[in-house]
Amino acid sequence: MKKTERILAEKLLQVSAIKLQPQNPFVWASGWNSPIYNDNRRILSYPDIRNLIKVEFARAILEHFPDVEAIAGVATGAIAIGAIVADTLGLPYLYVRATPKDHGLENLIEGNLMPGKKIVVIEDLVSTGGSSLKTVETLQTYGSEVIGMTCLFSYQFPMAIKRFHEADITLVPLCTYSVMLEVAEEKNYISPAETEALREWREDPADWAPDFKE
Repeated sequence: MKKTERILAEKLLQVSAIKLQPQNPFVWASGWNSPIYNDNRRILSYPDIRNLIKVEFARAILEHFPDVEAIAGVATGAIAIGAIVADTLGLPYLYVRATPKDHGLENLIEGNLMPGKKIVVIEDLVSTGGSSLKTVETLQTYGSEVIGMTCLFSYQFPMAIKRFHEADITLVPLCTYSVMLEVAEEKNYISPAETEALREWREDPADWAPDFKE
């Protein structure tokens, strides 16, 4: 698994699905300064990477959640990924919106939700865990049994780990922040000093401020 995770990390860095800028941080919608930005939708334009990720999602789901009966994607980043994984597994698929559609049927869940089905949720990215677990709650409210979640990338924030534990939901990431940092430094995407800045940010992202010294 570690070898596959390293391969995925390098490919995400290669196509700028992961961008690292500790000297010129991004600003998230939450207002946090961030030395990293994920744009995982970029993988959809690269068939070889897309296929690798599809296969690895399917493998992880069958290994960790063999009783799965349906796949649910999280809008909007995981809609396409979830669909191709469900197709690979030959399973029903649906996706969950953050808020109900503001016209037509005003759907919150798109697809044919079958109450009682054992569902695995697919996310592209897990940061604080709030929006991901909101999807789980929505599915549970509508009568589904969520047996776990997989994601392409996890920041491994302590707050997210705590939230998933409290919600009793197993999260299986294909690639993690810690492994990505190892690969980024080894492949010279960042310097040792930049690596340290990225480690410090992950421990306290809300209060981290850029104070980079080479």
